[in-house]
Amino acid sequence: MKIVHTNEAPAAIGPYSQGIVVNNLFFSSGQIPLTAEGELVTGDVKKQTHQVFKNLQAVLKEAGASLESVVKATVFIKDMNEFAAVNEVYGEYFSTHKPARSCVEVARLPKDVLVEIEVVALVK
Repeated sequence: MKIVHTNEAPAAIGPYSQGIVVNNLFFSSGQIPLTAEGELVTGDVKKQTHQVFKNLQAVLKEAGASLESVVKATVFIKDMNEFAAVNEVYGEYFSTHKPARSCVEVARLPKDVLVEIEVVALVK
């Protein structure tokens, strides 16, 4: 088991890691719209989703994976009425490669953000 850490994504804000590699699978922690410096990205759900993907790309790269090797994504959104906007941004990052996905509305997310995404990916 290998713990994944990169300074290109926000540090874990609790007793967890940015991700873990087990055998040839990478499991990310949920990424929220914080910059690598820990600043919260405010604004609409699209802007926040883009930052989440920036963070995911950074931890995936550190793990030896990429968006193209993601096999499963779980999307947590604060308001299901924002699904179309999140899905539009999601489709920019997963246009040809389409991993399995779940999307759920939740009552509240850390730091009261609008979106959080976690992934499982194959490591090269």
